[in-house]
Amino acid sequence: MSKISLNTQILLGTVLGILLGFWFSMLDQESSVIQNSLYVAKLVSALFIDLLRMVLIPLVFTSIVVGVANLRSHQQMNRVWQGTLFFFFSTMVLAIVLGLTAANLLQPGSGLQITMFQDVMQGFQATQMSLPEFFAHFLHSLFQNPIAALAQDNVLSVVIFALLLGIALVVGGERYRNIPLLMQEFLGLILILVGWIMRLAPFGIMALLMQLVATHDTGLLTTMAKFIAVVIGITLLHGVVVLPLILYLVTGMTPIKFWLGAREALITAFATSSSAATLPVTLHCAEQYLHVKRDVAGFVIPLGATMNMDGTALYEAVAALFVANLVGIELSLLQQMIVFLTAMMASIGAPGIPSAGMVTMALVLQSVGLPVEAIAILLPVDRILDTFRTTVNVEGDLVGSLVVQKWISEDKPNE
Repeated sequence: MSKISLNTQILLGTVLGILLGFWFSMLDQESSVIQNSLYVAKLVSALFIDLLRMVLIPLVFTSIVVGVANLRSHQQMNRVWQGTLFFFFSTMVLAIVLGLTAANLLQPGSGLQITMFQDVMQGFQATQMSLPEFFAHFLHSLFQNPIAALAQDNVLSVVIFALLLGIALVVGGERYRNIPLLMQEFLGLILILVGWIMRLAPFGIMALLMQLVATHDTGLLTTMAKFIAVVIGITLLHGVVVLPLILYLVTGMTPIKFWLGAREALITAFATSSSAATLPVTLHCAEQYLHVKRDVAGFVIPLGATMNMDGTALYEAVAALFVANLVGIELSLLQQMIVFLTAMMASIGAPGIPSAGMVTMALVLQSVGLPVEAIAILLPVDRILDTFRTTVNVEGDLVGSLVVQKWISEDKPNE
C-alpha cells in the first residue's frame, strides 16, 4: 500500500475539519461532548501554531541573511530588491483598485442602517491613532535592538536587521566567509525542524477549521451577507484571476501547477489567518514544490509576509465604503483616493502597536471622517474574512518569489 502524501493528508484534514465544524454547529453547543471536542481541537491547533511560531524568527533571520549574502553581485542584489518592491507595490495597487471598484458598483451596506448595530457598537472603544503617530510607531518598530526583536517576535525588525547584516556580509567579502557558511548550516537545521512540524499540519489544520466553522455566528453572517459576499468574491477574484494571470504572463507557469505546489501554504494560511505563522510552510512550498532558489525565496517571502498584504489592503478599502454606506455618506473621488493611499500604507503593517488590525482599520476610517466605532460591526465577521485575505496575502508572496526569480534569470546573460 503506497503512503499517502503530505499534500493529500492536509487536503483530507481540511475537508474533515470543515465537515466536523458544520456538524458541531448544528448540535447543542452546551453539551459536554461538544465542549470537550472543541477543547481538544483548541489544544491541537494551539500546539501546531506554537510550533510554527517557535521556528519563525530563526527561520526568517537565517533565510534572509543567507539569501542576501549569497546574492554576491551588487547588481543582482539591486535587481532582486527593485523587482520585489515593484511587484509588491503593483499588486497592492491592483487589489485596492479592484476593491474600490467593486464596492462602488455593488454598494455593500446600502440596504442596512447603522442603527441596526447599536448593541454591537455600545461600549466598544476603538484604539485610535493619527497618521503622524502611526508613522512614528512604524518607523520605531523598524529599527530595534535585534535581541529584543528576536525575543518579542517582532518579525519586521528581524527582517530589517537580517537585511542589513546580509548586505554587510556582501560588502565584507572574504573576510567574513565563515559566517554565511555557519548561517547556511543553521538554516538547514531549521528546515529539518519545519519538515517535522509539517507532519502535524493535517491535524492542526483540521482542528483550526473545525473550531472556525463550529463557532461562527450565523445570525450576523446573514445580516451582513452582501458585505461578506463582496469581500470574499473580490478577494477570490484577485487570488484566482489577477495573481495567477500575472504569474502566467511573466513565467509561463499555469495556475493549476502553481496551486498544486502552493497548496500546503495556502491551506495553512486559510486555517491560521496569519501570514507570519504560515511563513515556515510558505518557504517550504516555494523551495520544495515551486523550485524557487533558496536565495530568492529567503529574501522575497519573509519580506512579503510583513509588507505584501494584497488581501488586507483590498478588505480595508471595501470596509471603508461599507461603513460609508451604513452611515449614508457618499465618499467623493478625492476621499476615495485618500482611502486608497491610507489602506495601502496601513496594510503594510505596524508591529509593536497593540491590536494592530483594529488600529490600521481605524486609521482608514478616520482619514475620511467615518465613525471609528463602526469597527465593532466588522469584528464579529472579521475572523471568517481574515481566512480569505490571509490566503491571498500568502499567495502574493509565492507568486512574487516566482516572478522575481524569472526577472533576474532573464537579466543574467546581460551581466
